[in-house]
Amino acid sequence: MKERTATGGQISMKSNNTFPLRFAVFLTVGVIAIGGSLLWWNDAIAPYDPTDKTPVTFLIAKGDNIREIASNLAQYRLIRSPIGFYLLVKFMGIERQIQAGEFRLIRTMNSTSIAKGLTHGMMDTWITILEGWRIEEIATKLAKELDIPEKEFLTVAREGQMFPDTYRVPKDATAGAIATLLKENFLKKITPKMAEDMKKEKLTLEEVIILASIVEREGKTGQDRPVIAGVLLNRMQKGWPLETDATLQYALGYQSKDKTWWKKTLTQDDKLIDSPYNTYMNPGFPPGPISNPGIQSINAVIYPKKTEYMYYLHDEKGNVHFAKSLEEHERNIETYLK
Repeated sequence: MKERTATGGQISMKSNNTFPLRFAVFLTVGVIAIGGSLLWWNDAIAPYDPTDKTPVTFLIAKGDNIREIASNLAQYRLIRSPIGFYLLVKFMGIERQIQAGEFRLIRTMNSTSIAKGLTHGMMDTWITILEGWRIEEIATKLAKELDIPEKEFLTVAREGQMFPDTYRVPKDATAGAIATLLKENFLKKITPKMAEDMKKEKLTLEEVIILASIVEREGKTGQDRPVIAGVLLNRMQKGWPLETDATLQYALGYQSKDKTWWKKTLTQDDKLIDSPYNTYMNPGFPPGPISNPGIQSINAVIYPKKTEYMYYLHDEKGNVHFAKSLEEHERNIETYLK
């Protein structure tokens, strides 16, 4: 391109090299910018530490958005750049496929692998253990939900200490790991004050759990349980047999006809069963807990309702009726059970 210039009445032509120079500068800057962006991107999505193969447990809570997830991944040193991970998920179009739950990740994974891993259904299973279940019932639940052989759990579980609650359990958890999880939760529920107060009642932790496991099965409401606990303690203090149906049910075991571990209707013959758990024939504590009690039943034993009641029964509607004497108890039987 040439430019015309008037000089002394004459027009001269001269070359203009400004445009090629500007284009070259622009091109160089562009190349540098693109190259820098590529370098940043490659670093942003690279593994955090290619040498660290230690598994890391990472939790995505329900409702966490992708920005929160990216920030948490960075805090756990699983990704190099929250912005890079956020953009990657957007580019991949998998934001809605990321699930809540607990994941096991390693720092040798790049951001792409982590993003895909969070969509692969690695979410843990929620397991609910109900108050008053015996360990066989828990074992059946775990076999159904996690495909853990019942025998494996029964080998490591301890009756009375498998605390009833709702748990988030890894799908690959072992029977031993689950038993430990439940027991640790149980131990957390027993506060120092509770431990001190049970001593005032002259009870050991094992005795508290044994009575609480019975109260859990015998009581129906939060109002009934402290009174029932008081009745059982009154009978213990006098050296009387506890005479509880729940311990008989435990001794009788699984009822194939009713498909339950707790026989629904007991007979007089059942009260003659030869078992240390037969509290109609054996005074004192049974050998161990008969179920896994909740905190309400445990507290009922530590903080019982002090009364003069020595007997109780449940009517057909489940309501409990207490009595101070055998005569009063027999009247209740005539009134509510016949």
